[in-house]
Order: sequence, then structure tokens, then C-alpha cells
Amino acid sequence: MKFGGTSVGEADCIRRVADIVEPHHRAGDEVALVVSACSGITDQIIAIADEVVKSMEQPPIGAFLAAMRTRHTRLLGEVAPDYADEVTAVIDDRLTRLQNILTAVHTLKELTPRSRDYIISFGERLSAPIVAAALRQRGIPSVALDGAEAGIVTTANHGDARALPSSETGIRSRVAPLLAGSVPVIMGFMGATEQGVVTTLGRSGSDYSAAVIGAGVGADEIWIWTDVDGVMTSDPRIIRDARVLNDISYLEVMELSYFGAKVLHPRSIEPAMQKDIPIRVRNTFRPDYPGTIVLRDEHREKRVVKAIALIEKVALVNVNGAQMIGRPGVAKTIFSALAEREVNVMMISQGSSEANISLIVDESHLEAAIAALTPIAKQGVVREVTCDRDVAALAVVGAGMAGTPGTGGRIFSALGRAQINTMMISQGSSEVNVSFVVKGGDGKRALQVLHDEFRLSENSDD
Repeated sequence: MKFGGTSVGEADCIRRVADIVEPHHRAGDEVALVVSACSGITDQIIAIADEVVKSMEQPPIGAFLAAMRTRHTRLLGEVAPDYADEVTAVIDDRLTRLQNILTAVHTLKELTPRSRDYIISFGERLSAPIVAAALRQRGIPSVALDGAEAGIVTTANHGDARALPSSETGIRSRVAPLLAGSVPVIMGFMGATEQGVVTTLGRSGSDYSAAVIGAGVGADEIWIWTDVDGVMTSDPRIIRDARVLNDISYLEVMELSYFGAKVLHPRSIEPAMQKDIPIRVRNTFRPDYPGTIVLRDEHREKRVVKAIALIEKVALVNVNGAQMIGRPGVAKTIFSALAEREVNVMMISQGSSEANISLIVDESHLEAAIAALTPIAKQGVVREVTCDRDVAALAVVGAGMAGTPGTGGRIFSALGRAQINTMMISQGSSEVNVSFVVKGGDGKRALQVLHDEFRLSENSDD
């Protein structure tokens, strides 16, 4: 079971976590927890790290650490009073280590990716001992482990590390033996290289930790406890009648999460997918609600489209030029240049004439993309590079689309009737996803039009 930041952010939330875990433990189920930092803490740690490296004056490290101590010891006192002294000593030791590294960063005026990873791992280092103590307060044996102690061995790619295959052996030897009589609480979002250097796993890293741990112990299921009811047909902040999906396939949820649905990160699906372990997405604040189950084989509904995602903070880049036609290696030149600048390309579309390649990139990567492609234009490989910030991308996802004629026709006919112009279309060979680009102002309306067209607010025909 993985619990996110909002699920461990306040005392009543942590008590709710214990309420969820206790009956499973009493029933003899073997349970391991992965926890995130308390809500907002990692952002505060990142902010202070960025401040101390730039600050010419003495930065407010002391005040920051005092506020951190106050919040965490208050939580501890409320959920595990019997263990307050013991765990406060652990918290104080960790805050002293955090103070030492922040002071060193300020003195050296240098924040390396390696030291940054170490610093931002402290949110989980403070939350996990409190959750473990809350379980012990209920009479449930529990021990807190960091990612490395749990056996997660990663690449040295700081800020976005990947678990190595050797993690499985480590997890099996370190976590599995604890499951018989206790509930280990593992710090999410972190691991360590083979040399023992702390790494972090990137966005939604705790989900990824849970999937890696689940695969390592051979879990029957991986449960992601969050603050929403499950995977939804669309963003409920935009589509009021968006519906929770009972089930969805690994492939479908990967497509959805890649295109901005925040419930699961694509990487967190892979370890479970390799071991064929179902993932359940459930709401900590509505534990009786069944949520969504993610499986290898989707439950076949009569409807072909399952969900629609909207991504707003993107930009369209067009690369044009007749000189691209029939010229080998142009695509390689373009994408190598973008890769060198670490530009993430979300969607690609190329006309059959080969005279135009259109790309969708994250808006924050646009300047880097233009800087990467401008020299190629100057060399005459392409004629011009243009961009458009006023765009939104949509992804229509559903395994039922594969082999069902006319789905594309329905999508674009519905948009046409609503007088929404499509600027770019991209479809993968899996046929599970059709993605397209519209003007920024048309994004939310296009989402509603298609949600209505495919009647996604109605219960499935199962």
C-alpha cells in the first residue's frame, strides 16, 4: 500500500492510514507500506535549498528547521504519544543532518544534483518514522526503512533515477522477511546507487517505489491510496460529470498518465506489468469506495473510448522545408539536437511529403527546443522552425478503439460540428490512443464535446 502526501499530511490522515492497515494486519494479510513526505514538505525543502545556494546573507535555515520540527513533532505527539520521545530523537538527528548539508551548500555556493537528491529525500525521512510509530501505537509491530535499506538500487541519474533489476534480490532479502509479523514502512521517492549514493526517482516517485517493492516481494496486489476515488474518464475539475472507471488496462492507464492524468506515473506501471500484479487506485478519505483496478487485460465494454486527457501547458513546434524530402537522417538530426537539450517530445506528426515535422513539447521546454533547432535551420537541413504557444493537446484513450472502424471519424466529426479546428493529429500503432492538437482556447470545450460524444459520464454497458 502506498500513501501519498495528503494521506499522511495531518494527524487525522495518519490515523486513517492506521485504520486502513489495522484490519488487514489483524486478518493475517502481509502488508508493506510506502509513504510520501507530508503534503507540502518536499516543496518547502526544495525552496530552502534553492534559497541557500543563492543567498549572500545568512539564510533562514534555523527558522526553517524549527518549523519543520514543530510540524512533525506535533503530528507525532497526536498519533503516537507513547513513542514521542523515541521518535523525536530520530527526527532531531535527521534535522541536524539536513542542517549540516544546507549549511555546506550555503558555504560552498554549490548545489549539485547529488546533494540536491540527498536534501529532498528528507521529507520522507521525517514522515516514515511517524507513520511507523502510529502503527506501533495500535499494537502493530512496524519499522521504518529508507529506500536503500529496503533494497532499491538505482541508476545514478539524480532527480530521475530508475530501479535496477538487482533491486528485486535486495527487496526480497530485506523487506519480505519483515512481512510475517510486522508492517514495514518504506520511504518512497528514493533509492541509492550501487555505491550507496542517495537518489530520487522523479515525479510520482513514491508510486514507482511502491511498484518496485510490490514486484520485489511478489505482492498479490499493489494499492495506491490517494485523494481521488480512482482513475476517471476525464479531469473532474473540467468535466463535472466525469466518472470513476471500475477497471482499466496497464496500456490504457500508461497512455492516460503520459498525457497528464495525475493518478499514476507511466513508470510506476512497468514493474507491476512485468509481474502481472494488479494495481488498485483508492481514496484514503473514502476507504469503502472500491476505486479502480488496473489489469493486463481490460474489461471489454461496448464503448470503444474509455477516457480523455487534456494537456494545456504545451507548445507546438513546426519544422518545415522542401530540402527535408528524401534526405536521409533529417529526423535523426532533429531529435538528436532536442535530446542533447533534454527536451521532452510528447507527440510527433509527419506529413507524407516529408516536408514538415510537427512536435508537441512541454511549454517549459520550448526555449530549449528552439535553441536546439535554430542551428539546424542555419545549416540548411531545414528551411524554418516556427512555434505556437496557444495550443492544447488531447488524448482519446481506449483499448476498444483497436480494430473498431470509424472511431477517428466520430472524434473529428464531433469536433467539426462544434467548430473546433484540429491543428495536428498523432496516432500510435497500438491504436489505444488518438492524440491531437487544438487552439488553447478550444481545449476544455473539445474535452467536453468528446466526453459527451462517447457518453463517458454514463455507466458502462458491462
